[in-house]
Amino acid sequence: MMKKVLVVCGNGLGSSMIVEMNVKAALEDMGKEAEVSHTDLTTAKTEQADLFLGSEDIVESLEDGHKNVVKLKNLMDKNELREALEQNM
Repeated sequence: MMKKVLVVCGNGLGSSMIVEMNVKAALEDMGKEAEVSHTDLTTAKTEQADLFLGSEDIVESLEDGHKNVVKLKNLMDKNELREALEQNM
């Protein structure tokens, strides 16, 4: 069963698409496969995923004790992104 990674951003545009591409590239480097998509915060609340990624101020409202939420300080930092994936995939 393939894991699902959801990139969450405030409005679901622009930045999350770039982060989605960075996530895919990092996973490929790591030799891992996952279904990666991006969405806005409102939609993310009703989505199921193995991992929710986004900037701290946005994704903290997703934390409900069940979701695996990773809060990133800098969405555009590929190293931070890769570390998050390595720890959670």
